[in-house]
Amino acid sequence: MSLSKKAVREEVYCPTEYGRLKKVLVVSPQNMKITQVINETQKHFLKENINIDKAIGQHEEFVRILEEHGAEVNHLESKKEFNEQVFTRDIGFCIGNEFFVSSMNTNLREGEVKVLLQWLEANKIPHTHLAAHSIEGGDVLVDGKHVWVGVSGRTNRLAIQALKKMLPDHTVHALPLRSDILHLDCVFTIISEEAALVYPPAFSKKDLEKIQKHYNIIEVSDREQFQMGPNVLAIGDKKIISLSQNKQLNERIREKGFTVIETDFSEIIKSGGSFRCCSLPVIRE
Repeated sequence: MSLSKKAVREEVYCPTEYGRLKKVLVVSPQNMKITQVINETQKHFLKENINIDKAIGQHEEFVRILEEHGAEVNHLESKKEFNEQVFTRDIGFCIGNEFFVSSMNTNLREGEVKVLLQWLEANKIPHTHLAAHSIEGGDVLVDGKHVWVGVSGRTNRLAIQALKKMLPDHTVHALPLRSDILHLDCVFTIISEEAALVYPPAFSKKDLEKIQKHYNIIEVSDREQFQMGPNVLAIGDKKIISLSQNKQLNERIREKGFTVIETDFSEIIKSGGSFRCCSLPVIRE
């Protein structure tokens, strides 16, 4: 094994979406602002916009919960010009021992990738930059040898084909999304080997049946999806961080044997992302 591969194995390991979270990247929402509308949620909250102090407080509580449960939280530098930077999930993703850097499909977010690349290089973490075709981490879910990738306005089929070639030992499932859905993790999140949160209207009948063959699904309603219900974060040991306002969904998750840690993220979800969107796992058990 080469030294670079040894380094990867020590510094990067994410075999699933639900293993115990050990190391994660975040960015403070101190520069959040809805300017250029890029999703339906932002359109709804454009006039009201973001209360920065409230968003920072909610994010700090999220970080506190992560650290309380054993995660090492690394903070990327927050840049004033990047008002979507809090959503670290989109700029990269880890599959097993491989760290992939995304190719963003909007000029608004291209600079965020440079901040990530600087951090990776400073920490000597080997990585692959998928620069040729558009792919964002919010569209990528990993569960062992299965990788689920949303075909969206942010991730195209050419990128998915390229990813398949890089992952010959994995099965990569392409899931076309309804046109108004920004990323796959807005409508589908894997929370254990057996269970997933799913918003069924986002998928074709065939693709929904494929998901159901792999997981017992917990259905998410229209209202819960608008409040980013599927975008929870599994942190290991069947513990799920979820929006406190989604009471009924949280109860359905608990009924399946999970511990739900409720916290308020209402200011941050105005921009169309929640707990999964605001975290980029680097190491999971």
